[in-house]
Amino acid sequence: MSFEIDQTKLNAYQQQLANEPQAKVLERTVTKNGILASSYDWHAAVESDPTFSIDLDTGDVANQKQSGRCWMFAALNTMRHDMANKLGLKKFELSQSYTFFWDKFEKANYFYENVLNTATQSADSREVAFLMATPQQDGGQWDMLCALIEKYGIVPQSVMPETYSSSKSNEINTVLNKKLRKDAITLRTLVANHSDDSQIDAARNQMMSENYRILTYTFGQPPVKFDFEYRDESKQYHIEKDLTPQSFFKKYIGWNLDDYVSIINSPTDDKPYNKTYTIDMLGNVVGGRAVKHLNVEIEQFKQLAIAQLKSGESVWFGCDVGQSSERQQGIMDLNVYAKSELFNTDFSMTKAERLDYGESLMTHAMVLTGVDLVDGQPTKWKVENSWGPKVGTKGYFVMTDAWLDEYCYQIVVNKKFLPEDLLKAQAEEPITLKPWDPMGALA
Repeated sequence: MSFEIDQTKLNAYQQQLANEPQAKVLERTVTKNGILASSYDWHAAVESDPTFSIDLDTGDVANQKQSGRCWMFAALNTMRHDMANKLGLKKFELSQSYTFFWDKFEKANYFYENVLNTATQSADSREVAFLMATPQQDGGQWDMLCALIEKYGIVPQSVMPETYSSSKSNEINTVLNKKLRKDAITLRTLVANHSDDSQIDAARNQMMSENYRILTYTFGQPPVKFDFEYRDESKQYHIEKDLTPQSFFKKYIGWNLDDYVSIINSPTDDKPYNKTYTIDMLGNVVGGRAVKHLNVEIEQFKQLAIAQLKSGESVWFGCDVGQSSERQQGIMDLNVYAKSELFNTDFSMTKAERLDYGESLMTHAMVLTGVDLVDGQPTKWKVENSWGPKVGTKGYFVMTDAWLDEYCYQIVVNKKFLPEDLLKAQAEEPITLKPWDPMGALA
C-alpha cells in the first residue's frame, strides 16, 4: 500500500504543530542553540559527582589524538597501571605506535586471507562487499591486541614514540586501503586464472613487503632490541640492556593473556546467554588468537567487573560512547539530554532492539577504574578515557549504572573471577556469527 504526502496531510501536520503550546519557543531555542544544548539537563552533572567507594589510582590519562586506537590504548593502559604500581613509575606509557604498526601490518595479511577465501564469489556478494568497504581500519578488540602481543611483544613509548600518522591516522588509512583494494583485484584475478599456490604466495609476499615499507616510512621501524631505563618515584635510576619486545613483556608485565577473557552482554534472541561466540572474518593475525566472547546477563556482567575492581585491577570495556554522553564534562548518563521531552516524541528502544536495528553497537573502548557501591549495588562507575586531560575530570568520565546497562557491551576479566558454570561455558567451542554482526564491531 502506497502512502503519498498530499496537501491534506501537510495541513494536518501543520495544525498539529500549531497546537503544541511551546512550539514557537522551542523553534527559537533549537534553531539558535542546536538539539544537544537545548535538551541538556544540568541535573545529570549534579548526579555525576566523581566520588567513588572503590577508586583505583591509575595516574594521568593518555591521548589517542586523531586516531581510532581506543581499544589499544585501553588495553595497554590496564597493563601500564599494573606495571607502574610494581615499579613505582609516575609518568609512563607503553608504545601504542609499536602495536599500531604491527596491527596494520597483520591486518593487511588477514585481509588477503579473507580475499582469497572469498575469491570465487562475485564482487557484489555481501561478504566481498563487506571486505572491500573497509579493508582495514584503526579499530580492534581485546583478543586482537592479545594476538599482537603474543607474537610481537610490547615496548615502552620511549623506545617507539608517536609519529604524525600514529596520532593522525587518516592519511595512512587512505593510502593503505587504496593499496589493499588494488591487491584484492590482483589476488582475485590470479584465482580466476587458476594460478597455482606458488604464484599466489609470490604475489602476496611482494604485497606484504610493500606494506612493510609503507608502514616503516609512516611509523618508523619497530625495534628488535632496546635498553629500558627509568627513575622510580624514589628517584632511583634503573636500566636494563638488550631487551626484546617479548622479553620486556614477559619481565615487566608478565600476564598470562590466556587468563583474560571477553565477556559480552547482548540480549538479542540470536545469542542465548552462557554461550560463546566468534565472528566470521574478524581478526588481525592469521594463525593467531581468535576473537571469542562469552554472553552473560547484565547483572552478572557487572558483578564480574566489580570483582576485578575490588581486587585492585582495572577493567577494559567497550561501549557506544556517543549515546547520551556529554564529552566536555565527561558525563555518561541516560538523562543528560532530554530529547524526547524537547520534541515530544518517543525515541525509546530496548537494548536488544537497538542492536538488531542498527541504532547501537560498540564504538569505543575505555577502562573502568572505580565504582560507587551503595548497599552493595553499583550506582556509577569511574572511567579512564584516552582523549587527553582536557575533557571530563582530568580525562576521567563518570558513567551511571543505568547507562552501563543500556550501552556497555563488553568487558575483559581474569578467568579467576568466573564462577564454575561460566568457566565451563567459556571453554566451549564458539558459535560463529556473520561478519556484520554488531558484536563484531571494532572499538
